[in-house]
Amino acid sequence: MATDTETQAARAQRFRALHEGPDLLLLPNPWDAGSARLFAWLGYPALATTSGGFAASVGRLDGGVSRDEALAHGAAIAAAVSLPVSADLENCFADEPAGVAGTIRLAAAAGLAGCSVEDYTRRDGQPIYDLGLARDRIAAAAEAAKDTPGPLVLTARAENYLHGRPDLAGTIARLQAYQEAGADVLYAPGLTSLDDIRTVVSEVDRPVNVLALAGGPGLDELAAAGVRRVSVGSAFAQAAYGAAVQAARELREQGSYAFFPLAAEGRAAIRAAFPG
Repeated sequence: MATDTETQAARAQRFRALHEGPDLLLLPNPWDAGSARLFAWLGYPALATTSGGFAASVGRLDGGVSRDEALAHGAAIAAAVSLPVSADLENCFADEPAGVAGTIRLAAAAGLAGCSVEDYTRRDGQPIYDLGLARDRIAAAAEAAKDTPGPLVLTARAENYLHGRPDLAGTIARLQAYQEAGADVLYAPGLTSLDDIRTVVSEVDRPVNVLALAGGPGLDELAAAGVRRVSVGSAFAQAAYGAAVQAARELREQGSYAFFPLAAEGRAAIRAAFPG
């Protein structure tokens, strides 16, 4: 029987290989063990947690969970499926590089195949880390990731576009710095212009992840632009909550049951996807 270390190593290696294949890697973001099993049943080759989706599942807003909670959640998702799982670990719950490295080591110990590190500080006055510190944080994360069995696949996130700084040149400079610091995958969530995405891809030498957003380029366009990976963030979780809100409102306000066909589809999927 494989040990936990062997399992983490094999999944991390498989996750890394998925970024090098000919196909665009579609990375859905489950928010609990059940949604993880559903996405695995649907044929996705890997999964990534969502900080916003997980926070909602425990009745909080994005950014409202602790490091211990996020790591336990990642471990639960990884244990629920046989697929590689990457964790959204926000800013790694630390400002200083040593704290970031500690979180990376804990992520590998939790059985995760990869994780992401944001340069978003979660402070209103200074939402993005100074570039020098941000680069040092990624360097520490990369060094820690190399010491894990897989080694763990490290995604570096430049958060400018999500926090009022739509600066393409500055974002590219950050991604280039994170690449030089040792990141395996680069990610600038919030980009919606296909031309901007093409420019990012052309200016870096690592696989680029794009966040799927309403009004953004389609998958065929992203693949043609050289994007290697697409994730959805908390969108699937929000869609599930939206369906629940619609059904609950219909029952309470209209007294009707038009939501039952959707419930039947969900019931069938649960019976097919979950172990007996």
